[in-house]
Amino acid sequence: FLGSDQVPTSLLVLLLIRWLVFRLEFGAGMIKMRGDRSWRDLTALYYHHETQPMPNPVSRFAHLLPKWFHRLEVLANHIVQLVLPWLLFAPQPIATVAAAAVILTQAWLVITGNFAWLNVITIVLAFSAVSDSALGLDIPTAATTPLWFIVVTFAVTALILVLSWAPARNLFQKRQLMNASFNRWHLVNAYGAFGTVTQQRYEVIIEGTADATVSENTDWREYEFPGKPGDPARMPPQVAPYHHRLGWLLWFLALGSGGPWFTVLLVRILEGDPGIRKLMRVDPFDGQAPRFVRARLFSYRFATRAEKRDTGLRWIRQPVDTLVPPSALRRPAEPTGPQ
Repeated sequence: FLGSDQVPTSLLVLLLIRWLVFRLEFGAGMIKMRGDRSWRDLTALYYHHETQPMPNPVSRFAHLLPKWFHRLEVLANHIVQLVLPWLLFAPQPIATVAAAAVILTQAWLVITGNFAWLNVITIVLAFSAVSDSALGLDIPTAATTPLWFIVVTFAVTALILVLSWAPARNLFQKRQLMNASFNRWHLVNAYGAFGTVTQQRYEVIIEGTADATVSENTDWREYEFPGKPGDPARMPPQVAPYHHRLGWLLWFLALGSGGPWFTVLLVRILEGDPGIRKLMRVDPFDGQAPRFVRARLFSYRFATRAEKRDTGLRWIRQPVDTLVPPSALRRPAEPTGPQ
């Protein structure tokens, strides 16, 4: 509905895209103010760079910045997400200024973390509020707009306005829904992210052994996954805009949001499933199935600059609990499944 080199873009369509950006930003801002005291007292960024789902190479640097800077980050976030989205609908150049602020904050998120493609697509959408003159562009447009295109854009606008009622109300409700859909077409959804910020990072570490029995001397070896922290000496990788879904699921698992998928994952590892091995960065058994697996919970935090100099480690980790005790596949004569 944006038109083409033969059909000029309708202002209505641009406004609909800005309405999407508004829901992305304002929805995220409101869910933060309602969800966690740390957003309200400006301390959320004391923790976020360290506890986000998948840190990247810059995340540790950002985490170690002074606390006054983190408080400014949160304050700027509130201004960009709660105030400036309203100005996306203002005349130019005000709308361009508001869009530029959204683009800059999303770019900071791209630089300091791995959030798949979310920030990149938000940047693209925010350019709907940037004027051609602000970019130094002189884009010629068709002299007239075909009647059929006018009818189509008005119909689309009418549909979006009707579907917008429920998500618009949701933005101002006390029990605001985050990342929700209000119709079977999944159009004009509600968005939001990081309504709460975890202050402690936990990681589920899966280990296997080729030993026939488990004892105090068992040689346990660690499986590693591409996007998530594992080896404390490893620099967090840059994986965005690619989305490692398994890594994100393991992050949620460490927060207590599990499911039957994790049992299936362990079973597949015990079976030596080649498809599972493709999801790993390090398979300590080079494609061979282990005899036993277990899953342990560790706390992780970024090493300070002094700790990094002394140890070479980027993460400091401590064992917290055993999530899954040593488990093996049942014998063939018994029903299949983990013990």
